[in-house]
Amino acid sequence: MQVYLDYSATTPTRPEAIAIIQKILMQQWGNPSSLHEWGNRAALVVETARMQVAGLINAVPESIIFTSGGTEADNLAIMGVARCYTTPQHIIISSVEHSAISEPAKMLENWGWEVTRLGVNHQGRVNPEDLTAALRDNTVLVSVIYGQSEIGTVQPIVELGKIMETHGALFHTDAVQVAGRLPLDVQTLPVDLLSLSSHKLYGGLGTGALYVRPGVELIPLLGGGGQENGMRSGTQATPAIAGFGVAAELAAQELETERERLILLRDRLFAILADVPGLMPTGDKIHRLPHHLSFYLEFADGEKISGKTLVRQLNLAGIGISAGAACNSGKLSPSPILLAMGYSQKAALGGIRLTLGKQTTVADIDWTGIVLKQILQRLTPS
Repeated sequence: MQVYLDYSATTPTRPEAIAIIQKILMQQWGNPSSLHEWGNRAALVVETARMQVAGLINAVPESIIFTSGGTEADNLAIMGVARCYTTPQHIIISSVEHSAISEPAKMLENWGWEVTRLGVNHQGRVNPEDLTAALRDNTVLVSVIYGQSEIGTVQPIVELGKIMETHGALFHTDAVQVAGRLPLDVQTLPVDLLSLSSHKLYGGLGTGALYVRPGVELIPLLGGGGQENGMRSGTQATPAIAGFGVAAELAAQELETERERLILLRDRLFAILADVPGLMPTGDKIHRLPHHLSFYLEFADGEKISGKTLVRQLNLAGIGISAGAACNSGKLSPSPILLAMGYSQKAALGGIRLTLGKQTTVADIDWTGIVLKQILQRLTPS
């Protein structure tokens, strides 16, 4: 029995997206920037997808900039704002950001910018009062991830955004894990910039988008032909963008029923694993992504037993999950997310994540619970 529980890493491309990708590759393969009929047909595909993606977050189509994925969207948000200034300024991020935000922030620090990293509580959540206290006159951008991919915690984005409205700095959120799983409406959500990724919502790899509120100024990262209204030069990946559009439209239609189904499955697995010795849940129990479970192993030692150990053992049993600790040159590094939440070095080596999706069934959940319990019984020190 094969059970895939790593939907936060990537989702399988849905059949409807595959069908449109194949159609574009065979019939509408022109360059969208070309003025002839072949180009016009491809340009229509791109603009249709732009409307579909915009519809997922209730945005005007002109505010959607297609990118190569969530990482580029995040980088465009951070660096696109920073490049508007001739002298270093101040930005704020959370201490539990995806590396697509934390790494550009480090780059800015190397260039003389000041970066404040907001602390989080033991559940991984930012306190809005900490944001208020961290704001300065020269704060030009705040970026806080909407739904944390490793521990599932959903941040108080509305509260944080309202604080930003009174300050005047721009507010960005990485909504890659949230899109298609929780409602997003940029007409009421107080954000200026928002990142999306196709392969997190069944649209296929290779494209994403940055929402830019009308009137917000960015300086592009890429020089070239001026595609995407001058904000992202380079010939658009028309087939991938088409798949993204179809997946976004269907995600919007299915959101409510799928969210409820995933919450039931998630909570069922949490209940099955609730009494397992040594397996402790992480993240916020209430403010949580609907498809997301995360834990750490109390008995992890970083050598013989770690989150990676459990990933490998489950993989042998045909179950795919992921771990938080990184492996570089054969040596494990503790999860920076768990460290930021106050966990010890050893605990931060024992983090695991199970994420559910469209193909997850009750049988998958029950089987995973049985297998995981058996593996942990073997691994738990006597």
